[in-house]
Amino acid sequence: MRHKTLLDIAKIAGVSPSTVSRALRDHPDISDKTISEIKKIAEKYNFSPNPIAQGLKNNKTKTIGVIVPAIKHDFFSTAISGIEEEVYKAGYTLILCQSNEEYEREVINVNLLLNHRVAGIIVSISENTKNGNHFKKVIQKKTPLVFFDRACGDITATKIIVNDRKGAFDAVSFLIKKGYKKIAHFAGPEKLSNAGLRTLGYLDALKEYNFKINKNLIFSGGMNEDDGYKAMEKVLKMKNKPDAIFAVNDPVAIGAFQKMKEAGIKIPKDIALVGFSNNKITSLVDPQITTMEQYSFEMGKKAAEVIISKIEKNNFKKNETIVIDAKLIIRNSA
Repeated sequence: MRHKTLLDIAKIAGVSPSTVSRALRDHPDISDKTISEIKKIAEKYNFSPNPIAQGLKNNKTKTIGVIVPAIKHDFFSTAISGIEEEVYKAGYTLILCQSNEEYEREVINVNLLLNHRVAGIIVSISENTKNGNHFKKVIQKKTPLVFFDRACGDITATKIIVNDRKGAFDAVSFLIKKGYKKIAHFAGPEKLSNAGLRTLGYLDALKEYNFKINKNLIFSGGMNEDDGYKAMEKVLKMKNKPDAIFAVNDPVAIGAFQKMKEAGIKIPKDIALVGFSNNKITSLVDPQITTMEQYSFEMGKKAAEVIISKIEKNNFKKNETIVIDAKLIIRNSA
């Protein structure tokens, strides 16, 4: 037996389809008696409104699109949990996409979400994003857009970010105060906003304490475990090895940690290690890794709050940058 449609429910109730639609949304213009009768009929036939059909009719859905580089990373999975909590409370649903750190896939994801007529888009860009042309389409369609953690520099939109530069400064300053003299930096892609700012914070700390800047101690790479592993391989081949490493994020720190363990390097006796993000795994390894708390859950919640406000108040033109301070979490790796 086919599923009942809104038209079927309207015929059974003896009212118009618009009355059914409004009754199921508890519209104040519909009497309590009519709402009750229509809901009973809808429940009897297990009917619920089709959000996609509603979106096609109204050119607007109750769905929010989210694009992240990789769901496997604790930072992004935790941020998604924060987003979902706020979205659920507000009566919205999510379409979740991941770019796998690929610019081309990110472009496809944006087009897919626009084709689904999402009410708004929350995104953290890939490490290989070349430009923001695909996000210009979002703005042209007057679809609210919010960046979190990783923002697109050439796009004017609301951004929820951590104070990356100060966070990196605090992490490296901590190493310096602990007596480390030769601090290497496993950096992320220069064009990626948060990675670039963390490199600047690293340099700021060296300058603050009158350390000579040695470009040979900056190892540029990506944002994943494999990047940290490869950078550590290069360090181990150095004649004069650094005595401490500040990694752009925790996945890179974990990759470095793995290679150090394989090579028999004692942490922190031989080389100290500091990450950035406070991923759960940093507290599960031995020794536990010193890192910066990035408040990913709170960042996700804030991104959702802002996008919902933009949708419901129709103020997609109002843009701001919300900055969250990172907090040093001291553990045994440094």
